[in-house]
Amino acid sequence: MARFCDYCEKGPTTGHLVSHSNIKTKTRWLPNLKRMKAVVHGTTQTVRVCTRCIRSGLVIRPVKRNYKPTETKSA
Repeated sequence: MARFCDYCEKGPTTGHLVSHSNIKTKTRWLPNLKRMKAVVHGTTQTVRVCTRCIRSGLVIRPVKRNYKPTETKSA
């Protein structure tokens, strides 16, 4: 499972945590990804998007549909 944003392709970053005694340990920072439904090429799909793309308005959310039950005719 790739940890990349489907819109901006932001992914994990690596580096070092440096202690007070200057000991370096490897670490990995992951992007803040959320699963949400979005309109992609005219269809609704579930995508993994970083919160920056959600906040900036790059993701187009689908229109909510109202469920209306069909009326049944009673005899």
